[in-house]
Amino acid sequence: MPRTRPKPCTSSIASAPGKPGSLAIELVHGFIHVAGYGGKTVVISATARARRDDGEKAPPSGLKRIASATSLNLTAEEKNNHVEILTESFAYPIDLTIKVPYNFSLKISTINQGDISVENVAGELEVTKVNGPIQLRQVSGSAVVSTVNGNLTATFRSVTAGAPMAFSTLNGKVNMTFPGTVKAALKMKSDRGSVYSDFDMAVRRSVPNVTRSTQNGLNRVSTDDWTYGTVNGGGPEIMMKTMNGDIFLRQSN
Repeated sequence: MPRTRPKPCTSSIASAPGKPGSLAIELVHGFIHVAGYGGKTVVISATARARRDDGEKAPPSGLKRIASATSLNLTAEEKNNHVEILTESFAYPIDLTIKVPYNFSLKISTINQGDISVENVAGELEVTKVNGPIQLRQVSGSAVVSTVNGNLTATFRSVTAGAPMAFSTLNGKVNMTFPGTVKAALKMKSDRGSVYSDFDMAVRRSVPNVTRSTQNGLNRVSTDDWTYGTVNGGGPEIMMKTMNGDIFLRQSN
C-alpha cells in the first residue's frame, strides 16, 4: 500500500505586527526552514511525514497493509511577539517552513531526519542540530550554532557590535563569511583539519595550555591547543571549532 502524504497545514500569528519578535522550536525528527520576509506576521507551514515503517516490508500472503495514521498535532502559542511551536515530532517527522518578519530572533533545534536553514533574518540566533547540516544565509546580528554530524555554513550581512559568537561541529566543515569590516578576536581549532582565511589576520599560535588535576590518587595532564587571531584590530570573540573537517573564514565583497 503506498505511503500517505498528509497535506501541509498553514497558519499565521502575531500580536504586535511589525515589531521585533522571537521564535522558539524544538523538534526531534524533521527539518526547520526559516526565512525573513517583508510581512508583519509569522507564517507557519507544517507537514507530517508518513511513519517510517509504512510500506517498508511486504505484507503476509493474502493480507493488505493498513497504513498507520499520521495526524499533524501542532500548536503555536504567541505572547508579546514571542512565538513557540510545539509538536509531536518524537513520533514521526514534522517538517516546518516558516516565514518571519526580518527583525526576529530564533531559538531552534532538531535532532534527526532534516536540516536547519535560516535566511534573511536579523536578530539573536541560537541554532542546534545533532545529525545534519546547518546553513545561515544572508543573516544579521549574532549567532551561537552547533551540530554534531554535519557542516556549518553561515553568511552574515552584518554583525551586532560587541556580541560574541560560536560555531562548532564534531564531524564536518565550518564555513563562515563575514563583512570585510568585522572587528573580532578569533579562536579557532580543527583537530584533524586546517584553517583557511582571506582576511588580513594577525595570527598567533598559542602555547598549549597544560592542565594538571588529581582524582582518586591519579594525576591527569591535558592540553588545550587553539589558534588565536584578530581582524580589524580585534573585537568580541568568534569561536570556530571542529574535530574532523576544515575551517574556512571568508570576507564578503
